[in-house]
Amino acid sequence: MINFKELAQEYKTPLYIYDLDYMTAQYNELKQAFKGRKSILAYAVKANSNLSVIKHFADLGSGADCVSIGEVRRAILAGIPAYRIIFSGVGKNDDEIREAIQKDILYINVESEAELKRVELIAKELDTICRISVRVNPNIDPKTHPYISTGLHGNKFGVDINSAKRMYILAKNSKNLDPVGIHFHIGSQLTELEPIYEAAAIVADMLRSLEAIDIELKFFDVGGGLGIKYNDEITIKPYDYAQAVLSALKGLDLTVICEPGRFLTANAGYFVTKVLYEKKNEQKRFVVVDGAMNDLLRPALYDAYHKIEAITESDSKLSKADIVGPVCESGDFFAKDYPLVDLQPNDLLVIHSAGAYGFGMGSNYNTRGRSAELALKGGEARLIRKRETFEDLIALEKDFLD
Repeated sequence: MINFKELAQEYKTPLYIYDLDYMTAQYNELKQAFKGRKSILAYAVKANSNLSVIKHFADLGSGADCVSIGEVRRAILAGIPAYRIIFSGVGKNDDEIREAIQKDILYINVESEAELKRVELIAKELDTICRISVRVNPNIDPKTHPYISTGLHGNKFGVDINSAKRMYILAKNSKNLDPVGIHFHIGSQLTELEPIYEAAAIVADMLRSLEAIDIELKFFDVGGGLGIKYNDEITIKPYDYAQAVLSALKGLDLTVICEPGRFLTANAGYFVTKVLYEKKNEQKRFVVVDGAMNDLLRPALYDAYHKIEAITESDSKLSKADIVGPVCESGDFFAKDYPLVDLQPNDLLVIHSAGAYGFGMGSNYNTRGRSAELALKGGEARLIRKRETFEDLIALEKDFLD
């Protein structure tokens, strides 16, 4: 059991806490699901980009799925070898492409014909060969939140099957490109197996058509998106997930790459915030806390549900309350009409499932410093990011005052 009260007293609030042992268990379960097949788990750095978290996965043998050159740099700094790093994303600029090529990462995941031509031109300027993959958009409905759906033609990601074939032919005939992989990712927080299988089958069929014209790839990248339980979701078992992917690959000898993020980190994380006071009017009860939407954006952005646990001596009856923060926006809430006992100043609220897309989506809105981050391993807590100070926030501005 985590002693949230003790940790909050020592490190103050608001505070992120990550259970690294839980992350290890999730990683090992997913890796085991692909046992018997060549596979790489490439941790999706965007889910939680703290260097200590990335290093933890590096120590487990993970690769890294990166969507900016900053994430590539983080992955390398944390100990993930370049040959296990994939660079994805719709809008890579020339400097990012150039640096990724120079770092000799596993491959650049290309998301448009225009981008492929930029990669080829930059590789030619560097007088080298760049390994690439093409992100295919299979036009499969992932049945998830529209903001995190990525595999439909209406989404900005990837290219259709016909465009992808043209891109592979271009890459095959280029002196500066080496097509080594194929990639798809239909969305995040996936809880239904059928769309995953359908997408894998479509892309696997495309692989067979490429082999027929002498384009043989080495990597079959299924993206990430495996869902977790926030509330009452029925989730996919890793073994069933792996079998769905592998069944689509019958007769094909490729290394499977999976890019888990949320699955590894979300339920390993907790956001701890302190009650400042309660506020009531004729219609509503508000619990005002010291954390805010700048610390944890998911409820405001997605109307996302997080389980919330009160650390209090109160034994009063439950009544509904909006849990709100100090930021000057009506969207600054963690939950609405959430059942809670009566709370006193300095009681704690623990927001569960906060290990993915929590701190990383944070900001300094309202000139608020971002919270500290802790890691728990073997029951021991250690600080892995200091709380930001006012001096940190103005460091890049103060020298320019006139």
